[in-house]
Amino acid sequence: MQKSKMAVSLICSNTQSRVSSVLNRDVKQFGKKYMFDANEETCWNSDQGDSQWVVLQFPQNVRVSEVKLQFQGGFSGRKCRLQGSLQENDFTHITDFYPEDDNSLQISFSPMPQFSQNC
Repeated sequence: MQKSKMAVSLICSNTQSRVSSVLNRDVKQFGKKYMFDANEETCWNSDQGDSQWVVLQFPQNVRVSEVKLQFQGGFSGRKCRLQGSLQENDFTHITDFYPEDDNSLQISFSPMPQFSQNC
């Protein structure tokens, strides 16, 4: 009998992140650091507009097996796109997904390729 592997977060203290915008440029209250702080009372808030994005740069090779997202109800993206890259600005389309407009944790189990980042 094979044991199932539990998903482990790839986000670590050496993971670099960039975002498209921060609501009213108020990084103290809505900055990107709140995406991964495990506090349900905080979050990253982008400004309004189409094509908001998040870029994560991992310090080692990674294989993504699932993506977990949680939006504030009333503020979810209508259509989201997951892309990956071996080099910055050389993005490959992996999948599109359509999140529910609620506060639930949403998980995508799409088969995803391995992307490497050598530091």
